[in-house]
Amino acid sequence: MQRGWTRHGDGTHVAPGEVVGPGERLSWPRTIGIGLQHVVAMFGATFLVPLLTGFPPSTTLFFSAVGTIGFLLITGNRLPSYLGSSFAFIAPIGAATASQGQAAASGGILVTGLLLVVVGVVVHHAGPRWIDVVMPPVVTGAIVALIGLNLAPAAWDNFSQAPVTAMVTLVAVVLISVLFRGILGRLSILVGVLIGYAFAAVRGEIDFSRVEEAGWFGPPELTAPSFEPGVLGLFLPVVFVLIAENVGHVKSVAAMTGQNLDDRMGRALLADGVATTLAGAGGGSGTTTYAENIGVMAATRVYSTAAYWVAGIGALALSFSPKFGEVVNSVPAGVLGGVTTILYGMIGVLGFRIWVQNRVDFADPVNLTTAAVPLVVAVANYQWVVGDLAFEGIALGTAAALILYHGMRVIGRWRGTTTQEVGSPAAVPPSDGPPSDRGD
Repeated sequence: MQRGWTRHGDGTHVAPGEVVGPGERLSWPRTIGIGLQHVVAMFGATFLVPLLTGFPPSTTLFFSAVGTIGFLLITGNRLPSYLGSSFAFIAPIGAATASQGQAAASGGILVTGLLLVVVGVVVHHAGPRWIDVVMPPVVTGAIVALIGLNLAPAAWDNFSQAPVTAMVTLVAVVLISVLFRGILGRLSILVGVLIGYAFAAVRGEIDFSRVEEAGWFGPPELTAPSFEPGVLGLFLPVVFVLIAENVGHVKSVAAMTGQNLDDRMGRALLADGVATTLAGAGGGSGTTTYAENIGVMAATRVYSTAAYWVAGIGALALSFSPKFGEVVNSVPAGVLGGVTTILYGMIGVLGFRIWVQNRVDFADPVNLTTAAVPLVVAVANYQWVVGDLAFEGIALGTAAALILYHGMRVIGRWRGTTTQEVGSPAAVPPSDGPPSDRGD
């Protein structure tokens, strides 16, 4: 466990080409400022999840803060990260809440956290290599993409309730992301929501009664979980997404700081598992490492874990304001419809980005099929009911990706057909170049 931080240089400047490492810090005033900037960076996305799922915002923020502090402790204060609400939970929470209530959704989150704890313990002792074997990029990309695409109907449901407000919100997010540099551009979703909120208020689309009734200070609302076998299967795919996000976070921080952090991989998974388990136990949203805060670190070149202690403590203080939580909870459907139209699409595209960055070869029929089938299963929201268990698009799509990839690889090696191409547009060579010799 790393205790304390060494002062970086004079504590006020970061020279060109230098970074402030996890074990270093700037002066405390600057560290506090950067820490609060991390709170702002995570704010929009972290609060959007409870808005979309109906969970109490203050409770979600409370467990996000507790999870961040726990993450720093479990990883030995060597891995900077903020644990915010994971978008991978939106679809299963929505389905579980609709059929069995919020307590059942909390039970699903808790079970997801426990499974991730097990994965973290295994990775810590066995090493991270086996994750790449079980979940190669084509599988990881498919799982991330299908989660975003499966949510598309929910975006339309909200959009259609107030299309004018939704369009104003969507256009605001788009314009802010390209008009402004720095932190404002990175907070395009949050600022877009604020603009949409103001527009909706002018149009009389917001009910402020609960905001007026709520107190300024008070503990977060806690909800005990229940365990319904019929919905637990909906949460299994989320484990794979959390694994991918945590592994990607560790690799990103290692690349930016020049430090080898492979020995922290298992601890990172364990820490996120513990945070998600605690959230499920009390009625908060499941957590994950946040790309928004990676962006802040990249922009400031400050990777000090001290800044994340400030962020965790700051978020914890905000979580004890019920009035603040009710303001967030009052965001109307039109605003949600506008922001989720782009946000859910971005989640889908993140899956495609994984394929591009890892140069997944879609001339290979195994890769092509592994990507194609799960996406259709998710978009159409296929369903399979077995007794009291109900499996839908995300769960079935994830299972399809894993079974198709590993099953086809085994059969292909047995038959010697792994490299054969299939007659599909993706396998057709470009017209301006020579045909691929793959599989000839």
